[in-house]
Amino acid sequence: MPLSLRQAIQFIIYTRPPSSSVPTPTCPFNHRGCYLLSRYPSLPKPLVSTRSRSYSSIPSTALNKEPKIQGKNELPAMPHNQQDQHIQDEVLRHSLENPEDFWRHQAEHLHWHKSYSSTIQLTQKTLKSGVTHDSWEWFPDGEISTCYNCVDRHVLDGHGDSIAIYFDSPVTNTKAKYTYSQLLGEVETLAGALREQGIQKGDVVLLYMPTIPAAVIGILAANRLGAIHSIVFGGFAPNALAQRIDSCRPVAVLTASCGIDGNKPPIAYKGLVEEAIRLAGHKPHNVIVWQRDQLCWNLDHETGQLDWNTLVDSARSRGIKADCVPVKSTDPVYIIHTSGTTGTPKGVLRDAGGHAVGLHLSISYLFNIHGPGCVSFTASDIGWIVGHSYIIYGPLLTGAATVLYEGKPVGTPDASSFWRIVEEYKVNTMFTAPTALRAIRRDDPNNQSFIDYGKRGALKSLRALFLAGERSEPTLIDSYQQLLTQYCAENADVVDNWWSTEVGSPITGRALVPHAGKHRKTEVRGHPPPCLKAGSAGKAMPGFDVRIVDDEGNEVERGSMGNIVLAMPLAPTGFRTLWQDEERFWKSYLKRFEGKWLDTGDSGWIDQQGYIHVMARSDDVLNVSAHRLSSGTLQFLRTSVWANSA
Repeated sequence: MPLSLRQAIQFIIYTRPPSSSVPTPTCPFNHRGCYLLSRYPSLPKPLVSTRSRSYSSIPSTALNKEPKIQGKNELPAMPHNQQDQHIQDEVLRHSLENPEDFWRHQAEHLHWHKSYSSTIQLTQKTLKSGVTHDSWEWFPDGEISTCYNCVDRHVLDGHGDSIAIYFDSPVTNTKAKYTYSQLLGEVETLAGALREQGIQKGDVVLLYMPTIPAAVIGILAANRLGAIHSIVFGGFAPNALAQRIDSCRPVAVLTASCGIDGNKPPIAYKGLVEEAIRLAGHKPHNVIVWQRDQLCWNLDHETGQLDWNTLVDSARSRGIKADCVPVKSTDPVYIIHTSGTTGTPKGVLRDAGGHAVGLHLSISYLFNIHGPGCVSFTASDIGWIVGHSYIIYGPLLTGAATVLYEGKPVGTPDASSFWRIVEEYKVNTMFTAPTALRAIRRDDPNNQSFIDYGKRGALKSLRALFLAGERSEPTLIDSYQQLLTQYCAENADVVDNWWSTEVGSPITGRALVPHAGKHRKTEVRGHPPPCLKAGSAGKAMPGFDVRIVDDEGNEVERGSMGNIVLAMPLAPTGFRTLWQDEERFWKSYLKRFEGKWLDTGDSGWIDQQGYIHVMARSDDVLNVSAHRLSSGTLQFLRTSVWANSA
């Protein structure tokens, strides 16, 4: 009999079905014979509060006993039973027990301008306030050029004719493609033009642009010179842009004349950029404008505004090009700002070497994008971290093609837009947010567009649909898993994953090619990913030591909800500090647990098989009759087949 929401909440508080009570029959649409989506998954043990706490806290379940601290031989996100272990668990264990060996092997797949003598160096930082905390450096004495590894390397390896970028803008009716050779020509020429404007190694270049090929070329050109880029989402209001200008103090701003937002009129960037510079205390030397056909920017040369194409045409006519300038592995490749609780954005800093090594692994290991001929479609914006990692750098580092889509999931023109992209560009891996799929479901509740494309075999190239950015309800995953199984590539999977701007790549997921964590130089693809588990964001990715702790920083039992934290060092893509603000890094991420753990700000639990369940932000935990329940748990109950009313 279905439960009411009240009964379901009481069920969570007073009972917890043992894992053995949940049957595991073969799921009718699971191609690997494992239980794909249990309708009655094990729920977390509630955390019983004996004292009044704020909603941001999750009290300990072990108030009357010493917490069990897991040692080196009992890694936190590993299954307790040997029979439950998967090759993804073995890869995780290797990355945590012997990070030097593991990441040295991964770094061998990239070109280093100067070899590193050590993989990782553990250090300590002492702040002006007198606080000392642990820190680390990946490949500390190595030198690398990310641009070289994204572009030049593939051309020199004979893949110059392979597609690097597909561009699709349905509103402007524009399509384009760039091979790696063409991309190299554009990047080295623009880099030469930027160098003539005085941009050099260590400078900051801010980009305020839509998701168009010129933006990717601008990013790579800045990187080619050894400059640090900072991308701001095109369309941000002037005050938000001004904050970021003052934060990173760029020598130049690369922008476009307009952006496209669905079927709305083009958004003029001129007024937004000029007002932001007026508001900012720091004044960039130049504003370099990519003119779009949809709307022209009337340049004011007296204020340092320059025409992008004029600079490039001049450089090309004179044979001006720039070679790659390598930087130290520990030098920043970019600054990306994330919202701060005080209203001032935090500048997350990404190291060059660790960023390249970590993304090159994740795009192959997790996403099954492993080189020329593979096509990745990330339906996001380059201004967000997903766009940084999996529109730009991840696919290009491995030599694959990336799709830049300047459109919406619906309305440009309809709910079939994503599936048209998959068909037209033979997409292998797609990455989007649950919100986009909900929008499609709202306009196309029966998924008829997907079915129509699927019936004619148009989606057979699609091997995986990745979801991130928010919690995915099990019913949504269930629905799309059935569609993928019926109409897409053999063994196609829906993969939920969890991460943040700070870490740069997924913390959790289900590796599509787990064998790639051991032997990426081979073409062996004999290991399926771990089974999908309802409500879980998967298992930990290499290098991420995920723990669940109470408010005092003590680890809690498996199956108990608490604060999700990371042991340090983080995987190579993870940040080590904030841009010119070490004190804020300490206060925002380390101080809460006195430097022992890095606080993710999320709450959840790890189950007996090592699956990580992310339920809510830590400040989104509710007090119900002295019990702590996450909003994610309540959302699950609301959408569950066994809760019939609220």
